[in-house]
Amino acid sequence: MKRRQFIGSSTLLGASVFLGKLSLAADAPFPAVRVPMAQRKFSSKSVEAAIKEFKAKVKNPELGWLFENCFPNTLDTTVTYKVIDGKPDTYVITGDIDAMWLRDSSAQVWPYLAFINKDAELKKLVAGVINHQATCILRDPYANAFYDDPNKVGEWKDDVTKMKPGLHERKWEIDSLCYPIRLAYKYWKLTGDVSPFDAKWKSAIQNVLKTFKEQQRKDGDGPYSFQRKTSWATDGVAMNGYGYPVKPVGLICSAFRPSDDATIFSYLIPSNFFAVTSLTQAAEMVSTISKDAALAAELTALAAEINGALQKYAVIDHPDYGKVYAYEVNGYGSFNLMDDANVPSLLGMPYLDAIKNTDPVYINTRKMLLSLNNPFFFKGTAGEGIGGPHIGKDMIWPISIIIRALTSTDDAEIRQCIETLRTTHGGTGFMHESFHKNDPKNFTRKWFAWANTLFGELLWETYVSKPQLLS
Repeated sequence: MKRRQFIGSSTLLGASVFLGKLSLAADAPFPAVRVPMAQRKFSSKSVEAAIKEFKAKVKNPELGWLFENCFPNTLDTTVTYKVIDGKPDTYVITGDIDAMWLRDSSAQVWPYLAFINKDAELKKLVAGVINHQATCILRDPYANAFYDDPNKVGEWKDDVTKMKPGLHERKWEIDSLCYPIRLAYKYWKLTGDVSPFDAKWKSAIQNVLKTFKEQQRKDGDGPYSFQRKTSWATDGVAMNGYGYPVKPVGLICSAFRPSDDATIFSYLIPSNFFAVTSLTQAAEMVSTISKDAALAAELTALAAEINGALQKYAVIDHPDYGKVYAYEVNGYGSFNLMDDANVPSLLGMPYLDAIKNTDPVYINTRKMLLSLNNPFFFKGTAGEGIGGPHIGKDMIWPISIIIRALTSTDDAEIRQCIETLRTTHGGTGFMHESFHKNDPKNFTRKWFAWANTLFGELLWETYVSKPQLLS
């Protein structure tokens, strides 16, 4: 992903941005910043009804304003809906980069699944995302981001990897193949609709299985490597593009993290946990919908193998916290204790149904991650939260605060997370990629739809289940 320059809110206040113009009228304490109706990419009656209900019932006007701005941001600004060969097809950009990440696009439309059974057009839009993602996975399962135009040549002309037209970036990340399965599985469970899950989708699942097995690296380094001519160390992969050696133990190698930063040790633990969940879900779908017992058995067997390896290699004895999950390991005994804001993270594993938040090792790990013993946990006068190498020291990612709330069992913690998010949007009315721990007006990416929509998901889920926390 492109490196972002810091953008202070004073810059935003002085400019007309795609998210909408800030109105600074004295009688408008919460100015109109949402894209005007005529400029919105897609409008959902059910989402608009949810916004109206939230604003009417939640007494905090700033939260109502933030919900109206953030929750529909993906629909307002990032989706392009078409019908191709009689089937819905939806291209979803991440925000200020005109490319579709498999991860981001899945996460961006995920919160709208709660509304698709009462909104036929929204249902088609989500089905279109599933169809488009299958096309992307068949184009190149090792790529993380794609263009809508399959003939467009990417900007990374100096990347040393097997680039091809239609790819924006070819950073191999396990979660890129997990997120589409998560979205497809939830869509199927909620609607019962099997129309997206045709022979093409099944071929995409077969490609996922093939790629995961290749990246277990039991027969050598495999077909994927990546190098980039750059001054950013985290944008390139060591050892001729294959990464530092790993011992083949059944885990899957991931050259990059969900942050699009290179891994240190290639066995990225939260992504491997996510893979177990995704493979299990794919097996159920293939067995029930495609009636392919053999493919389902292969998917199930791989999930079991990875899970067994996780039980053996993912847990580390910490001198202060007891048994905790490592962020990365190499199978030889080396490990990396940290967490990154991007999901899958160790903190976010319960959110992805990869582990329960009552798991004793997760509880220990959570305590470690939300402390200064995590090198990427930052605490300042504006708030506290997890960041990562992608932006650097002292920059907190709102996504980490949102995920902390979504995985918490503590009402006080959830309330505090929401309050921190309410007070750190830098006067813009939107979430950002990151903000400085002491100054929320020092932030990166004014248009980052994943963070916006995820915050909307937190507010709506809290409104439905614990509305008292929004007072």
